[in-house]
Amino acid sequence: MIRGGSRSFFLASLLLPESVREAAYAIYAFCRLSDDAVDVEGGQMGAVSRLRARLACIYAGAPAPEPVDRALTDAVARFGIPRVALEALLEGLEWDVEGRAYETIDDVHAYAARVAGSVGVMMAALMGARTPDLVARACDLGVAMQLTNIARDVGEDARAGRLYLPRAWLREAGMDPDAWLRDPVFTPQIAAVTGRLLRHADQLYQQADRGIANLDPTFRPAIFAARRLYAEIGVRLARQGLDSVSVRTCVPLWRKAQLVAWAVNPARRKPALTPAGPPLAQTRYLVDAVALETAWPVPPRDGRRTGVEADAEWIIGLFATLEGRGRFAGSAR
Repeated sequence: MIRGGSRSFFLASLLLPESVREAAYAIYAFCRLSDDAVDVEGGQMGAVSRLRARLACIYAGAPAPEPVDRALTDAVARFGIPRVALEALLEGLEWDVEGRAYETIDDVHAYAARVAGSVGVMMAALMGARTPDLVARACDLGVAMQLTNIARDVGEDARAGRLYLPRAWLREAGMDPDAWLRDPVFTPQIAAVTGRLLRHADQLYQQADRGIANLDPTFRPAIFAARRLYAEIGVRLARQGLDSVSVRTCVPLWRKAQLVAWAVNPARRKPALTPAGPPLAQTRYLVDAVALETAWPVPPRDGRRTGVEADAEWIIGLFATLEGRGRFAGSAR
């Protein structure tokens, strides 16, 4: 599911220690399954209700007889994944079913907190990163990635009848959001609003960098890689004139290789000395919910070698394997 659904995340996940990689796949798979269930069933509220029932069974330790449910149940038990994060994800999908309109950037942040900040919380749990600052930065990274996602998919979403760009921004640019949604075409105004959204994403990526730098060194390369791979979508979108209505932005494999090599550079593993600041208002409830927990499992560790030579040897082998298997032929998301 992750290999076909998000090549960028799959590539970054290969940098994770084996001890947490399968749990990360379980999280991704449940998120993907949930998103697909809502879309395939035509945005029916019943799909969200069924997902909530499955989630209740997972946290009761009695999952449905499905591979994804069983895998996530195991991850929840081993890593203490906060239930609030998965509930937030399903709430965000419920907003999609409702066809909620997003008037301001704060409204967009609230949506992104649920569908992506929640994933940051879950990944933080896998890495044992449960301090308020680290959880806040994990949420920042998730929200930044979702803003990038929104910027990349403006046309695709509009053709499906969805608009995630702040409507107030479109009006400020002299556009009628509903009229544009009926006939979505690329315009200079859309470019300006898309660029503005990407600038917000960049601010959050910079906030997230301090949290990533303070992760356990075994986890930093994977999260730095995911951050760089996804932010690159925004860079390339800007280079193509911020047109995400008529074309879809992709990052080629050679550039992904460069970004992953950057992420494993030992110089990127120096811890930050000061916190980045408070969480977004829209993610604070997730940060507070994690802070209220008083006990959780200690994430297992594996014995992968570290150091410059080991990293270089490992990353060369990784890309040789990928090329040999043809997983990333052509442009990848």
